[in-house]
Amino acid sequence: MGLHKLHGSIEKTPAASWLIPAAILGVSALVMLGGTAASEMLRYDRVWIGQGEAWRLVSGHFVHLGWSHLVLNGVGLLLVWFLIGGAQTMRSWVLIIAVSLASIDIAFWFRHPELYWYVGMSGLLHGLLAAGIVPRLRHITLETGVLATLLIAKISWEQFSGPLPGSETTSGGPVVVAAHLYGALGGALGAILASIRVRQRAPI
Repeated sequence: MGLHKLHGSIEKTPAASWLIPAAILGVSALVMLGGTAASEMLRYDRVWIGQGEAWRLVSGHFVHLGWSHLVLNGVGLLLVWFLIGGAQTMRSWVLIIAVSLASIDIAFWFRHPELYWYVGMSGLLHGLLAAGIVPRLRHITLETGVLATLLIAKISWEQFSGPLPGSETTSGGPVVVAAHLYGALGGALGAILASIRVRQRAPI
């Protein structure tokens, strides 16, 4: 059901759209199975990116610190998708994912030169959630309002006070909260661009 209540109707997440989180989790699991060598070759690494290994800008978001980190992000992804998976079309989700990842990478590169490496999909998760909320802001339900408030409150806390208590212990390493901020901003931007694309393709 999730965020799909609108004017009393329930819009279910299309079964086909679950291919997107399945693909994300599948790629992440394959990277984990590759062991330390795969993780080091694919993680966001500023030095190696500067030497031309541009694929790390994408692959780094599918690398994790360990299986517990992957399971934590995986559960988060499934929950987010249950709530907002039906808010966009599959094509729009692909665009949103691309914009969200690009926003994180650009911010890392130009605003955080001190960040030498990064792994994990938590930034992307925040982008997906933001992108699912944006189109519902025209007709705000209680559920939409609560999720939007929680997302803004969480990001605000992290920017001023650092990671949520216990999050670093649970994930098994440091939490880069900047990824959450820029991921959410990128997701919101991606949702707006997706909406513009849909309107332009609509018959007049």
